[in-house]
Amino acid sequence: MNRCDKLRKFFSYDEIVYITSYPNIFYYSGFTSPDAVLIITKCAQLLFTDSRYTIQAHIQAPDFEIIDIGDIDKTIRSLKEKTLCFEEDSVTVAKYERLKNSGKTLKPFASIIKKPRMVKDKYEMGKIAQAEQLGDQAFGYIINRITPGRSEKEIALELEFFMRKNGASALSFETICASGVRSAMPHGTASDKIIEKGDLLTMDFGCILDGYCSDMTRTVVIGKADEKQKEIYDIVLRAQLAVIDILKAGIKCSDADMAARKIITECGYGKNFGHSTGHSVGIEIHELPVLSPKSGDVLEAGNVVSVEPGIYIEDFGGVRIEDLVQITSEKQVNLTKSEKNLLII
Repeated sequence: MNRCDKLRKFFSYDEIVYITSYPNIFYYSGFTSPDAVLIITKCAQLLFTDSRYTIQAHIQAPDFEIIDIGDIDKTIRSLKEKTLCFEEDSVTVAKYERLKNSGKTLKPFASIIKKPRMVKDKYEMGKIAQAEQLGDQAFGYIINRITPGRSEKEIALELEFFMRKNGASALSFETICASGVRSAMPHGTASDKIIEKGDLLTMDFGCILDGYCSDMTRTVVIGKADEKQKEIYDIVLRAQLAVIDILKAGIKCSDADMAARKIITECGYGKNFGHSTGHSVGIEIHELPVLSPKSGDVLEAGNVVSVEPGIYIEDFGGVRIEDLVQITSEKQVNLTKSEKNLLII
C-alpha cells in the first residue's frame, strides 16, 4: 500500500486533501523541496511546483501528476469534490483567504494528515536506525575530544561537523551542549562557557539522514564525579531503563511516562523533572505519539519513540539520558547503542 492510500482511509469521495507542510509533502510524495503543494483525492495525486523543480519532481514523485503551481487555484475550482481539507497549522492567513474563494467548504485536517506517519514502515525504520547509528558514531568520536579548557561551542561544532562529514544532510535540531550549572537547563544550547574539571556535561544531538531524524542524549562528568552527581545519574538511568523495559505495542503512553516519573519522584526529585519522558521521531524531530502524563495515545508496533527522563537542579547541574526505541508487537528494539553507564572523562 502506498502512503497516499493510507491517507485515503481517512477521507471521503467528496473531499480534497490539500497538503502544504514540507514534512507531509516529503512523506506522501518523496519530493524534497518545500516549494510545492500536494492535492490528494480518492482518484488523483497532484503535485504543484514551479519550473525550477519540474525535473526533480518527475524523478522524485513519479506517482504524481506534476502541474505548474500557478494553475493551483484553477485546478481546485475544477475538481468535483465539495470539501477541501487543509493543514490549519501550516496555512498562512493570506493562503487561507485564497482558499475561501475556491468555492469549496474548508475543513481543518492537520491531525488526520499526520496520522499515517505515526506508524513507520520497514524503509522508515531502516533510515531512522541508520541516522541513530551515525549519532552513536558521533558520540564515540567526541568523547575522545572533550577536555577541560574547551568551550561548549567547540564541542558542539565538532559533533555537528562529524555528522555532516559522514553523510548527514542537516541537524535534527540545534545541538544542546551544556556543562556545569548550565546542564540544569534542559535545552541549554552551546555557549562560550569553558568546560571545567568536575562539570557535568549534557550533549543532546541528532542528524537528518535521507530525510529521517536521529536523537540521543548522553551526560558525562569531566575529571571526577562527586557523590551527588553519581546519585542523580543513577536515578535517571534507573528511570530510563524502567521505561524501556515495559515498552511494547498496547502500552499507554501515559503509563510509560509514569514508569520514569515514579522512580524520580520517589527519590525526591519529582519537581526537578518537568518535561515529558519522550516523543516520537521520524521526518520531524517531534512527532506523535508523546510519552507524557496527559497523553491518551497507546503505543503501536511501528512507533519510534525517544526515552529521555532527566533531573535538573538549579545552581548544581542536570542529567539526561536518551535513547531511540522502536516499538514492536513483542517488546522493543533499542536503536541507540552508546554506553549509558556513567562516563568520567
